[in-house]
Amino acid sequence: MRRFLARFLADPRVVELPRALWLPVLYGAVLPLRPRRIAPKYRRIWGSAGSPLRELSVRLATEVSATLAQRVPAPLSLEAAMLYSAPELDAALERLRAAGARRLLVLPLFPQYCGATSGAVFAATLRQLARWRWLPDLHFVADYHDHPGYLQALRGSVEEHWQRHGRAAHLLMSFHGVPQRIVAAGDPYLRHCQGTARLLAEELRLREGEWSLSFQSRFGPATWLKPDTASTLQALARRGVRSVSVLCPGFAVDCLETLEEIEIENRAVFLAAGGEEYHYIPALNARSAHAEALAQLLLQHCRAWTPLGAERSTQPARDASA
Repeated sequence: MRRFLARFLADPRVVELPRALWLPVLYGAVLPLRPRRIAPKYRRIWGSAGSPLRELSVRLATEVSATLAQRVPAPLSLEAAMLYSAPELDAALERLRAAGARRLLVLPLFPQYCGATSGAVFAATLRQLARWRWLPDLHFVADYHDHPGYLQALRGSVEEHWQRHGRAAHLLMSFHGVPQRIVAAGDPYLRHCQGTARLLAEELRLREGEWSLSFQSRFGPATWLKPDTASTLQALARRGVRSVSVLCPGFAVDCLETLEEIEIENRAVFLAAGGEEYHYIPALNARSAHAEALAQLLLQHCRAWTPLGAERSTQPARDASA
Protein backbone atom coordinates (compact mmCIF):
# COMPACT_ATOMS: atom_id res chain seq x y z
CA MET A 1 0.00 0.00 0.00
CA ARG A 2 2.86 2.37 0.81
CA ARG A 3 4.43 1.65 -2.59
CA PHE A 4 1.13 2.36 -4.36
CA LEU A 5 0.58 5.61 -2.46
CA ALA A 6 4.14 6.73 -3.15
CA ARG A 7 3.64 6.32 -6.89
CA PHE A 8 0.15 7.79 -6.86
CA LEU A 9 0.77 10.85 -4.69
CA ALA A 10 4.17 11.61 -6.22
CA ASP A 11 2.60 12.01 -9.66
CA PRO A 12 2.69 15.76 -10.43
CA ARG A 13 -0.60 15.34 -12.31
CA VAL A 14 -2.27 14.11 -9.11
CA VAL A 15 -0.82 16.59 -6.62
CA GLU A 16 -0.14 19.89 -8.38
CA LEU A 17 2.25 21.37 -5.85
CA PRO A 18 5.94 22.29 -6.21
CA ARG A 19 7.97 19.10 -5.72
CA ALA A 20 10.31 20.81 -3.24
CA LEU A 21 7.32 21.54 -0.99
CA TRP A 22 5.26 18.40 -1.50
CA LEU A 23 7.77 15.54 -1.54
CA PRO A 24 9.11 16.19 2.00
CA VAL A 25 5.51 16.17 3.26
CA LEU A 26 4.71 13.03 1.28
CA TYR A 27 7.70 11.03 2.48
CA GLY A 28 7.95 12.57 5.93
CA ALA A 29 4.32 12.56 7.03
CA VAL A 30 1.86 11.03 4.57
CA LEU A 31 3.54 7.73 3.72
CA PRO A 32 4.56 6.82 7.29
CA LEU A 33 1.01 7.39 8.61
CA ARG A 34 -1.68 7.08 5.93
CA PRO A 35 -1.23 3.37 5.03
CA ARG A 36 -1.99 2.37 8.63
CA ARG A 37 -5.14 4.48 8.63
CA ILE A 38 -6.57 3.16 5.39
CA ALA A 39 -5.49 -0.51 5.65
CA PRO A 40 -8.62 -1.42 7.69
CA LYS A 41 -10.79 0.13 4.97
CA TYR A 42 -9.20 -2.06 2.32
CA ARG A 43 -9.67 -5.14 4.52
CA ARG A 44 -13.43 -4.44 4.61
CA ILE A 45 -13.77 -4.67 0.83
CA TRP A 46 -11.03 -7.15 -0.11
CA GLY A 47 -12.44 -10.23 -1.81
CA SER A 48 -11.20 -13.74 -2.44
CA ALA A 49 -9.84 -12.54 -5.79
CA GLY A 50 -8.07 -9.58 -4.16
CA SER A 51 -8.70 -5.99 -5.21
CA PRO A 52 -12.27 -5.39 -6.44
CA LEU A 53 -10.97 -2.58 -8.65
CA ARG A 54 -8.54 -4.88 -10.46
CA GLU A 55 -10.92 -7.84 -10.69
CA LEU A 56 -13.81 -5.78 -12.01
CA SER A 57 -11.60 -3.85 -14.45
CA VAL A 58 -10.27 -7.07 -15.97
CA ARG A 59 -13.78 -8.51 -16.20
CA LEU A 60 -15.00 -5.35 -17.91
CA ALA A 61 -12.14 -5.48 -20.40
CA THR A 62 -13.03 -9.10 -21.18
CA GLU A 63 -16.66 -8.13 -21.82
CA VAL A 64 -15.68 -5.20 -24.04
CA SER A 65 -13.27 -7.39 -26.00
CA ALA A 66 -15.97 -10.01 -26.56
CA THR A 67 -18.43 -7.33 -27.68
CA LEU A 68 -15.92 -5.86 -30.14
CA ALA A 69 -15.03 -9.30 -31.51
CA GLN A 70 -18.63 -9.68 -32.68
CA ARG A 71 -18.59 -6.37 -34.53
CA VAL A 72 -15.05 -5.69 -35.78
CA PRO A 73 -13.58 -7.59 -38.73
CA ALA A 74 -9.97 -6.67 -37.89
CA PRO A 75 -7.61 -8.46 -35.52
CA LEU A 76 -7.76 -6.40 -32.33
CA SER A 77 -5.92 -6.62 -29.02
CA LEU A 78 -7.41 -5.04 -25.90
CA GLU A 79 -5.47 -4.59 -22.66
CA ALA A 80 -6.66 -3.45 -19.24
CA ALA A 81 -4.03 -1.40 -17.39
CA MET A 82 -3.54 0.78 -14.33
CA LEU A 83 -1.12 3.61 -13.62
CA TYR A 84 0.12 2.80 -10.14
CA SER A 85 -0.43 -0.94 -9.62
CA ALA A 86 -0.83 -4.18 -11.54
CA PRO A 87 -1.77 -4.70 -14.30
CA GLU A 88 0.79 -2.05 -15.21
CA LEU A 89 0.30 0.37 -18.10
CA ASP A 90 3.90 0.05 -19.29
CA ALA A 91 3.65 -3.75 -19.43
CA ALA A 92 0.35 -3.57 -21.31
CA LEU A 93 1.83 -1.24 -23.91
CA GLU A 94 4.82 -3.53 -24.33
CA ARG A 95 2.51 -6.48 -24.94
CA LEU A 96 0.73 -4.50 -27.62
CA ARG A 97 4.04 -3.58 -29.24
CA ALA A 98 5.14 -7.23 -29.16
CA ALA A 99 1.86 -8.15 -30.85
CA GLY A 100 2.72 -5.79 -33.69
CA ALA A 101 0.21 -3.06 -32.94
CA ARG A 102 0.48 -0.16 -35.38
CA ARG A 103 -2.63 1.72 -34.27
CA LEU A 104 -3.25 2.52 -30.63
CA LEU A 105 -6.39 3.95 -29.03
CA VAL A 106 -6.22 4.85 -25.33
CA LEU A 107 -9.46 5.04 -23.34
CA PRO A 108 -9.07 6.18 -19.72
CA LEU A 109 -12.02 4.81 -17.73
CA PHE A 110 -12.83 8.23 -16.32
CA PRO A 111 -16.03 9.52 -17.97
CA GLN A 112 -15.43 13.10 -16.77
CA TYR A 113 -12.07 14.54 -17.80
CA CYS A 114 -9.69 15.70 -15.08
CA GLY A 115 -6.00 16.45 -15.39
CA ALA A 116 -5.34 14.27 -12.33
CA THR A 117 -6.97 11.19 -13.91
CA SER A 118 -7.30 11.17 -17.70
CA GLY A 119 -4.46 13.67 -17.96
CA ALA A 120 -2.23 11.39 -15.90
CA VAL A 121 -3.06 8.46 -18.21
CA PHE A 122 -2.13 10.50 -21.27
CA ALA A 123 1.15 11.67 -19.71
CA ALA A 124 2.16 8.16 -18.64
CA THR A 125 1.33 6.74 -22.08
CA LEU A 126 3.44 9.35 -23.83
CA ARG A 127 6.38 8.74 -21.47
CA GLN A 128 6.34 5.06 -22.41
CA LEU A 129 5.88 5.66 -26.12
CA ALA A 130 8.81 8.09 -26.10
CA ARG A 131 11.03 4.99 -25.69
CA TRP A 132 9.67 3.33 -28.83
CA ARG A 133 11.54 3.65 -32.10
CA TRP A 134 8.55 2.92 -34.34
CA LEU A 135 5.56 4.83 -33.02
CA PRO A 136 1.97 3.72 -33.70
CA ASP A 137 -0.88 5.86 -34.96
CA LEU A 138 -2.17 7.21 -31.68
CA HIS A 139 -5.59 8.41 -30.51
CA PHE A 140 -6.70 9.43 -27.02
CA VAL A 141 -10.30 9.57 -25.79
CA ALA A 142 -10.43 12.58 -23.48
CA ASP A 143 -13.85 11.95 -21.91
CA TYR A 144 -17.28 10.44 -22.45
CA HIS A 145 -19.31 12.25 -19.82
CA ASP A 146 -22.22 12.90 -22.20
CA HIS A 147 -21.98 9.82 -24.42
CA PRO A 148 -25.49 8.44 -25.07
CA GLY A 149 -24.50 4.81 -24.48
CA TYR A 150 -22.89 5.65 -21.13
CA LEU A 151 -25.94 7.63 -20.02
CA GLN A 152 -28.30 4.85 -21.11
CA ALA A 153 -26.25 2.30 -19.15
CA LEU A 154 -26.44 4.51 -16.06
CA ARG A 155 -30.18 4.98 -16.49
CA GLY A 156 -30.66 1.23 -16.86
CA SER A 157 -28.69 0.50 -13.71
CA VAL A 158 -30.73 3.01 -11.67
CA GLU A 159 -34.07 1.77 -13.00
CA GLU A 160 -33.10 -1.84 -12.39
CA HIS A 161 -32.11 -0.99 -8.82
CA TRP A 162 -35.40 0.83 -8.24
CA GLN A 163 -37.34 -2.15 -9.58
CA ARG A 164 -35.57 -4.48 -7.15
CA HIS A 165 -35.41 -2.29 -4.04
CA GLY A 166 -38.06 0.37 -4.52
CA ARG A 167 -37.61 3.96 -5.59
CA ALA A 168 -36.02 6.21 -2.97
CA ALA A 169 -37.24 9.73 -2.33
CA HIS A 170 -33.93 11.22 -3.52
CA LEU A 171 -31.11 10.27 -5.88
CA LEU A 172 -27.69 11.60 -4.92
CA MET A 173 -24.98 11.51 -7.59
CA SER A 174 -21.61 11.51 -5.86
CA PHE A 175 -18.45 12.24 -7.86
CA HIS A 176 -14.84 12.07 -6.74
CA GLY A 177 -13.75 15.44 -5.43
CA VAL A 178 -10.81 17.56 -6.59
CA PRO A 179 -9.28 20.72 -5.13
CA GLN A 180 -11.11 23.87 -6.17
CA ARG A 181 -7.88 25.39 -7.51
CA ILE A 182 -7.78 22.74 -10.28
CA VAL A 183 -11.12 23.91 -11.65
CA ALA A 184 -10.10 27.55 -11.22
CA ALA A 185 -7.05 26.81 -13.37
CA GLY A 186 -9.28 25.70 -16.25
CA ASP A 187 -9.89 21.99 -15.69
CA PRO A 188 -13.33 21.02 -17.13
CA TYR A 189 -14.02 18.40 -14.45
CA LEU A 190 -16.74 20.28 -12.57
CA ARG A 191 -18.54 21.17 -15.80
CA HIS A 192 -18.39 17.54 -16.94
CA CYS A 193 -19.76 16.24 -13.62
CA GLN A 194 -22.60 18.75 -13.74
CA GLY A 195 -23.31 17.78 -17.35
CA THR A 196 -23.48 14.06 -16.57
CA ALA A 197 -25.73 14.64 -13.55
CA ARG A 198 -28.11 16.91 -15.44
CA LEU A 199 -28.35 14.59 -18.46
CA LEU A 200 -28.92 11.52 -16.30
CA ALA A 201 -31.61 13.33 -14.31
CA GLU A 202 -33.30 14.13 -17.63
CA GLU A 203 -33.01 10.50 -18.73
CA LEU A 204 -34.69 9.43 -15.48
CA ARG A 205 -37.28 12.25 -15.71
CA LEU A 206 -36.42 13.48 -12.24
CA ARG A 207 -37.87 16.76 -11.06
CA GLU A 208 -35.99 19.47 -9.22
CA GLY A 209 -35.54 18.41 -5.60
CA GLU A 210 -35.57 14.70 -6.45
CA TRP A 211 -31.85 14.60 -7.18
CA SER A 212 -28.63 16.40 -6.31
CA LEU A 213 -24.89 16.30 -6.96
CA SER A 214 -22.03 16.07 -4.46
CA PHE A 215 -18.31 15.35 -4.19
CA GLN A 216 -16.51 12.81 -2.05
CA SER A 217 -13.00 11.61 -1.08
CA ARG A 218 -11.41 14.83 0.13
CA PHE A 219 -7.75 14.66 1.10
CA GLY A 220 -5.54 17.28 2.74
CA PRO A 221 -6.22 20.87 3.83
CA ALA A 222 -7.01 22.38 0.41
CA THR A 223 -10.45 23.75 -0.46
CA TRP A 224 -12.25 21.02 -2.41
CA LEU A 225 -15.31 21.09 -4.63
CA LYS A 226 -18.57 21.42 -2.74
CA PRO A 227 -21.04 20.29 -1.61
CA ASP A 228 -19.33 17.28 -0.07
CA THR A 229 -21.22 13.99 0.02
CA ALA A 230 -21.32 13.44 3.78
CA SER A 231 -22.68 16.94 4.48
CA THR A 232 -25.24 16.57 1.71
CA LEU A 233 -26.53 13.31 3.18
CA GLN A 234 -26.78 14.89 6.62
CA ALA A 235 -28.70 17.84 5.22
CA LEU A 236 -31.09 15.58 3.31
CA ALA A 237 -31.88 13.55 6.41
CA ARG A 238 -32.33 16.62 8.60
CA ARG A 239 -34.81 18.18 6.20
CA GLY A 240 -36.95 15.06 6.33
CA VAL A 241 -35.74 12.93 3.38
CA ARG A 242 -36.10 9.42 4.78
CA SER A 243 -34.82 7.35 1.84
CA VAL A 244 -31.94 7.99 -0.51
CA SER A 245 -30.18 6.16 -3.34
CA VAL A 246 -26.55 7.06 -4.02
CA LEU A 247 -24.94 6.59 -7.43
CA CYS A 248 -21.30 7.29 -8.33
CA PRO A 249 -21.33 7.98 -12.10
CA GLY A 250 -17.64 8.86 -12.23
CA PHE A 251 -16.47 5.38 -11.23
CA ALA A 252 -16.47 2.84 -14.06
CA VAL A 253 -16.08 -0.03 -11.58
CA ASP A 254 -16.44 -0.34 -7.84
CA CYS A 255 -13.44 0.34 -5.62
CA LEU A 256 -12.51 1.60 -2.15
CA GLU A 257 -14.23 4.95 -2.70
CA THR A 258 -17.56 3.31 -3.54
CA LEU A 259 -17.60 0.03 -1.60
CA GLU A 260 -16.21 1.44 1.65
CA GLU A 261 -16.63 5.21 1.61
CA ILE A 262 -20.10 5.34 0.03
CA GLU A 263 -21.59 1.94 0.90
CA ILE A 264 -20.35 1.80 4.50
CA GLU A 265 -19.16 5.18 5.83
CA ASN A 266 -21.78 7.40 4.25
CA ARG A 267 -24.57 4.96 5.01
CA ALA A 268 -23.71 5.45 8.68
CA VAL A 269 -23.68 9.23 8.21
CA PHE A 270 -27.17 9.28 6.68
CA LEU A 271 -28.71 6.94 9.24
CA ALA A 272 -27.11 8.79 12.17
CA ALA A 273 -28.63 12.06 10.89
CA GLY A 274 -32.14 10.59 10.94
CA GLY A 275 -32.40 8.89 7.57
CA GLU A 276 -34.16 5.53 7.46
CA GLU A 277 -33.36 3.83 4.15
CA TYR A 278 -30.06 4.04 2.28
CA HIS A 279 -29.15 2.29 -0.97
CA TYR A 280 -25.87 2.38 -2.86
CA ILE A 281 -26.40 1.68 -6.57
CA PRO A 282 -23.32 -0.26 -7.74
CA ALA A 283 -21.03 1.05 -10.47
CA LEU A 284 -21.65 -0.18 -14.00
CA ASN A 285 -18.83 -2.71 -13.58
CA ALA A 286 -18.95 -5.51 -16.18
CA ARG A 287 -22.64 -5.10 -17.03
CA SER A 288 -23.40 -5.93 -20.65
CA ALA A 289 -24.82 -2.43 -21.20
CA HIS A 290 -21.54 -0.94 -19.96
CA ALA A 291 -19.47 -3.14 -22.25
CA GLU A 292 -21.72 -2.23 -25.17
CA ALA A 293 -21.42 1.48 -24.42
CA LEU A 294 -17.62 1.33 -24.28
CA ALA A 295 -17.50 -0.76 -27.47
CA GLN A 296 -19.64 1.87 -29.23
CA LEU A 297 -17.33 4.58 -27.95
CA LEU A 298 -14.21 2.79 -29.17
CA LEU A 299 -15.71 2.17 -32.60
CA GLN A 300 -16.74 5.81 -32.95
CA HIS A 301 -13.20 6.95 -32.20
CA CYS A 302 -11.51 4.62 -34.65
CA ARG A 303 -13.82 4.96 -37.64
CA ALA A 304 -11.02 6.63 -39.56
CA TRP A 305 -9.06 3.38 -39.27
CA THR A 306 -11.06 1.81 -42.08
CA PRO A 307 -12.12 -0.93 -42.10
CA LEU A 308 -11.67 -1.22 -38.29
CA GLY A 309 -14.51 1.21 -37.77
CA ALA A 310 -16.83 -0.77 -40.02
CA GLU A 311 -19.24 -3.42 -38.82
CA ARG A 312 -18.50 -7.07 -39.52
CA SER A 313 -19.48 -7.99 -43.10
CA THR A 314 -16.93 -5.61 -44.65
CA GLN A 315 -13.68 -6.65 -46.32
CA PRO A 316 -10.90 -8.15 -44.14
CA ALA A 317 -9.01 -5.56 -42.14
CA ARG A 318 -5.40 -4.98 -41.18
CA ASP A 319 -4.19 -5.41 -37.59
CA ALA A 320 -5.27 -2.84 -35.04
CA SER A 321 -5.23 -2.50 -31.30
CA ALA A 322 -6.93 -0.57 -28.53
